Amino acid sequence: MTTLPIFSPIEARVLGVLIEKEKTVPDTYPLSVNTLTLGCNQKTARDPVMSASETEVLEAIDRLKDYSLIIESSGGRVMRYAHNTRRAFKLPEQSVALLAVLMLRGPQTAGELRLNCDRLHPFGDISSVEAFLAELSESDTPWVVKLPKLPGSREHRWTHLLCGPVDAESFRVTSNATRHSNDSVEVAALQADVERLNEEVMRLRSIVEKIQAELGM
Repeated sequence: MTTLPIFSPIEARVLGVLIEKEKTVPDTYPLSVNTLTLGCNQKTARDPVMSASETEVLEAIDRLKDYSLIIESSGGRVMRYAHNTRRAFKLPEQSVALLAVLMLRGPQTAGELRLNCDRLHPFGDISSVEAFLAELSESDTPWVVKLPKLPGSREHRWTHLLCGPVDAESFRVTSNATRHSNDSVEVAALQADVERLNEEVMRLRSIVEKIQAELGM
């Protein structure tokens, strides 16, 4: 792909969820539109939180097909969807993981990205994250951009460019600053627990869908 696609927020969210769930719920992947919509609307590990309808998700899927980013398959009576990002974007798994987490969670520092990418692709250290970010930002068609530091922060944040160019200065003040201040071990542990429970609910729903399809319900 020689030119960077410009996605809407819901298209970026759908693609990010498919990349994420391939790694976190592999036994129920590809996803039905119902499960995919649940993933888009999660209250944890998402910034911003969305309330997308199945119709909006299906419309986003159709547009992503134009970039050969979606693989569609039939599972009984239910259509299922997987992503084709690595081949379509011609990017390594590490870069795809970073882009997915940026699409799902918004601007983050290299340290946050290393932590949040752990289940998609574990990076050995922050320097390896920074190396892939540099590669993504310095390509002929940049995929990410480094943002100004927030007041009181020692690290730069990064954001993706899949939804078009960004005004870096507009990120100096963020309405979601509390997310960056909630760095206590207790809060992080609670968020991880909730995220694991969300994954389990999605896995169980997908299993029920498969059973219903086999029974013709």
